[in-house]
Amino acid sequence: MATPSATASTHGARDHARAQEGTQVDAMPVLPASSWPAPPEGVSAGDVVWAETVAGGSYTHKVLARGTELRLTDLTGDACAHLLLHSAGRPWERLNTADTVKVLWNAYLGEGHLLLSDQGRVLASLTRDTSGRHDALTGTSTLARNTERYGDGTPQSASPAGRELFKLAALKNGLTPRDLPPSVSFFQGVRIAEDGSTEFTGSAGTGGTVTLRAEQDVVVLIANVPHPLDPRPEYRCGNLGVLAYRARPTAPGDPLWDATPEGRRAFLNTVDHLTARGTA
Repeated sequence: MATPSATASTHGARDHARAQEGTQVDAMPVLPASSWPAPPEGVSAGDVVWAETVAGGSYTHKVLARGTELRLTDLTGDACAHLLLHSAGRPWERLNTADTVKVLWNAYLGEGHLLLSDQGRVLASLTRDTSGRHDALTGTSTLARNTERYGDGTPQSASPAGRELFKLAALKNGLTPRDLPPSVSFFQGVRIAEDGSTEFTGSAGTGGTVTLRAEQDVVVLIANVPHPLDPRPEYRCGNLGVLAYRARPTAPGDPLWDATPEGRRAFLNTVDHLTARGTA
């Protein structure tokens, strides 16, 4: 770290800033994304459009084109990826967790699940899952709750709340706090017991992955923070791997398209909407 005297002048500050070029830390974006050293099998480096490691207590965001696949990886066994999706350019169409659970008759996210908007359309489909520990019921942490639990929940603190980080990600995409519905989360599980109580099941361990496929152009917001039901008294959240690459949207004939009558109708609604707009 430079001494205050070294950066006291404009020239000194500039030289110090330029000296940081090429410095690597554990959690940061890879630019260009195509330089990511280990693309998934069958994916060329040139098709990688987003490569980043997100630290615990941090956030990220990106606009992804229809058909792009997004792979999230729990790098330490302690990541918790809270996710929101908005239709790009149409923020009023966004992830609806209630319909995601209700329409598909399944409260537990996993391979084959669809993330739906309140328009009955598919924002993203969950194509692969090696973790099985997710949550579509609880949402993310709040400023008040984190302040109560950890002493602070502001974005600049050591224990930022997920909703506060979502607000920052939203602002960078022209969205406001009013555009932030309840989120889903990956890698920290929740189940509902027979008596209706909520059970926190935690992580499946290091290396779990989830792959989502964008079924329309979407704004992706991710906050990597501890799950609100995590019983540990300390604020603990590990690094999250984020990798996105060009692929193709789900189409008729894909097993996912016809997996359920409700899912098929959601795909038909999506393609009908996109066809009328000239984007499918």
